[in-house]
Amino acid sequence: MSEPRTKVGTAGRRILLRGAQGVRRTVARRPRIFLYLSILGPGVITANAGNDAGGIATFASVGAEHGYKLLWLLIPLTISLGIVQEMCARMGAVTGKGLADLIRERFGVRWTALIMLALLIANAGVTVSEFVGIAAASELFGVSHYLSVPLAAILVWFLIVKGSYKKVERVFLLMSLVFLGYIVSAFLSRPDWSAVAIGMVRPEFKLEYAFIFTFVAVIGTTISPYMQVYVQSSVVEKGVTPDDYGKTKLDVWVGTIFAILIVFFIIVSTAATLHKAAIQISSAEDAARALRPLAGRYAQALFGLGLFGASMLAAGVLPLATAS
Repeated sequence: MSEPRTKVGTAGRRILLRGAQGVRRTVARRPRIFLYLSILGPGVITANAGNDAGGIATFASVGAEHGYKLLWLLIPLTISLGIVQEMCARMGAVTGKGLADLIRERFGVRWTALIMLALLIANAGVTVSEFVGIAAASELFGVSHYLSVPLAAILVWFLIVKGSYKKVERVFLLMSLVFLGYIVSAFLSRPDWSAVAIGMVRPEFKLEYAFIFTFVAVIGTTISPYMQVYVQSSVVEKGVTPDDYGKTKLDVWVGTIFAILIVFFIIVSTAATLHKAAIQISSAEDAARALRPLAGRYAQALFGLGLFGASMLAAGVLPLATAS
């Protein structure tokens, strides 16, 4: 009778031991997961903020006017944006200082004042365009801009002034999810994927004013000065150090790739519909309205939702970048 008990007891102890080891492994993993989630934010938010109302209008115009011919530009643009963002994030982690502080230390107060004044003027103009985007997006859903713009301004003010950094960052990350609507919108447009693939691998460049203007506009709206200011100050605010910088680097590149993918789907959706129908547009609102008869009301709704979320995200990031 004693021998079976001994065997059962040994087996039970082995099971308990395995369970305890599994619990220890789970507990060991949790801090790593939580550490990554605590680092996640600056890279994703900054890159997506670049896809603001003006950016969406630019990318939609690229697809409407040139079709898939400029898709190849997104490859070097991804590399360039990632390097610039990662460079600023690295400086923040190593020095513990924002970009404005480093400029002042290197070039002096006068140059810093001039640069920050130029940034203030540029950001003020871009902020106005974001609220124009909010107005346009709300009217797509039948909401008057006299109601949507004041409410959006109050919401952004309350979030930035009253909210903590962690709460603001969480809200910004949630806002970034609206960009997924552009992916669905692109598939609803039923593009010619073989033509898309050709556009990605076959560079095409024309020495024409309109083409060069569009070429420069795509680069300028993707890599904006306020993005570099914001990402570096965010890294400093989060207390990122060189020891845990690896996760921030991953965050920067994930955000960059995600943001450029959204640009890709915006161009694809408008190229498959507006370019094919030879429809010219001048704003993101025009693109959203034009999508309805060509790709259905759901495509228009998703495009409009993305425009609203993108405008709200950039409207929140811009004041913080200016204040940095």
